[in-house]
Amino acid sequence: MGGRLPMSGMEGFLAGLAHPVIGPDHLLFVLAIGALASTQAGGVWLPVVFVLTGLGGTLLHLAEMNLPLLEIFVSVSLVLAGWLLARRQTPGLAVLLGLGAIAGIFHGYAYAESIIGAESSPLGGYLVGLATIQLGIAVAVCQWCQFLRLSKAGVTEANGSGRSVENLLRYAGFTFFGAGLAFLSGALPSL
Repeated sequence: MGGRLPMSGMEGFLAGLAHPVIGPDHLLFVLAIGALASTQAGGVWLPVVFVLTGLGGTLLHLAEMNLPLLEIFVSVSLVLAGWLLARRQTPGLAVLLGLGAIAGIFHGYAYAESIIGAESSPLGGYLVGLATIQLGIAVAVCQWCQFLRLSKAGVTEANGSGRSVENLLRYAGFTFFGAGLAFLSGALPSL
């Protein structure tokens, strides 16, 4: 929107669609949530909980409540998600849902920065767009990983290298972990 607040519901919707995609820390976390969800039976609830609590975090910010160390918690959430994927043994779904809920509050709070002061129609559009894109990306990643796990591609890659989906998730975990540390190193000087 060129640095200005959205003026209509459609502009708000488009801003909501764009926000988590143009912020690399948020995009990587949404991808990580989808990957983590794929490791659990019923894991599709993880993105749902993350998105719902993220909307709650957005509303907390709009209500002028203060969450300290915001960028640090956003970065740490990516580090933790990466670590959980890299170690191959993720905790149970209940633990992941709790961690996803906490992360959702902080990510949602950060998302609100770009919409503070908007009228109700653009705000509503923003929240719908934000929820739609995050759920779409995370559920697509979850479903893709589950598809690979069930297909022949989940056992070996097309080139026959023998990498399982679990190994690919582990490598993704290392990537998320490293990216989270990089974002954290950028957030720490702001203390």
